[in-house]
Amino acid sequence: MNERFLITTLCALALLSTVGASLPYPMLAPLFADGSIHGLNSFLGLPPKLLLGIALMINPLGLLIGSAVLGPLSDGFGRRRALLLTTVGAALGHLLTAAAMVMESYLLFLAARFFTGLLEGNGAVMRALVIERVKGPLRNHALSWLNGAFNLGWLVGPLLGGFTMAYGAEVPFGIAAVALLLGTLGVFLTIPATPPATHGLRWWSVARERHALTLLRHGPLRTLFIIHLGYCCGVASLYEYFPLWLVDVGGYDARQISLVNMGMCALMTTAALFAGHASLVEGRLRAGWYAAVGATAILCVGFGNLWIGIAGIVLFGVPHAFYNTALQTWSADTFAEYGQGSVMALLSTIFCLANILMALLGAVLTLIDTRLVMVVGGVLAACASVALRRWSASARTMPAVSPVE
Repeated sequence: MNERFLITTLCALALLSTVGASLPYPMLAPLFADGSIHGLNSFLGLPPKLLLGIALMINPLGLLIGSAVLGPLSDGFGRRRALLLTTVGAALGHLLTAAAMVMESYLLFLAARFFTGLLEGNGAVMRALVIERVKGPLRNHALSWLNGAFNLGWLVGPLLGGFTMAYGAEVPFGIAAVALLLGTLGVFLTIPATPPATHGLRWWSVARERHALTLLRHGPLRTLFIIHLGYCCGVASLYEYFPLWLVDVGGYDARQISLVNMGMCALMTTAALFAGHASLVEGRLRAGWYAAVGATAILCVGFGNLWIGIAGIVLFGVPHAFYNTALQTWSADTFAEYGQGSVMALLSTIFCLANILMALLGAVLTLIDTRLVMVVGGVLAACASVALRRWSASARTMPAVSPVE
């Protein structure tokens, strides 16, 4: 099929998929921390901020599992089939979430968000499609544009949540479900089917034996895992807890939180449009410098006042967009022999694991001071920046070695 048509379809699906994952973020902090009492924030008499931390963790937990297995599964059973099944399932998950909001059932809310996250881990499948089917210099641009579409979803989703919550907390989830079904129709009509490459194996055998974490048997990929995890923990600290920081420091409501998020994601999306440019600087080195700027922005939230923190939140979008494209393209070129679906799944899995770790850690730290989450996240991102630049420097001073062990 036409490369640009494929890119357009995947970018649209990426946008629609991310909308559903991101729309609860401006809703949850006021829902759990505004002082009102209801079924969602009074479960078992636990502190509302602790319940918020668990609610933030459960969707990334599903994403972690889905990201680890969906990419490798699509390597064997086909990208189109994987995208169709996961988008329909995620739409069903959004409808279950809407039901949980109406019923004020905390347990159903957690189950629905987990199920939805499990099936929204299909970003690795989309990235693998781009890497395999788009050739030449256009590939890097396409990967950057796809990242931009994911970033745009983090703008549209919170806006949708913040501005439609007044009509009922369940309404945004119903809209997200309809949008995903439209995305499913787009995949069905535009992406051609391919014969499965895996014969004689059942899907659960492939999921068990070829999930993304099996790549950690290889030394360079273990190094990538550790360093990228540190940076992603910094990102997760900002993504997950800046709404609560805005509630604590500025008394912001869902609409005001959505506007701040809009500024960050607008810059991130715009930056992603240009992040795929060719560069003579090695990918890890570029990613290391972008991570340093991102860490500085996160620390501004941890140490600054309301306005300095908001500036850090908004400006963070620029270095993060460039970091993502630099690291993904370098990883795709360096580790292609392991399967692009598996490599992209590993990067997605790392991000999901970071979200879980920071949700758990943040649930404890926010009981002391929400700013501590940002400080810890900024320090971790700064350490990742240093490690990436050292890794790049060591590679330039050593002879090339095959990654096969």
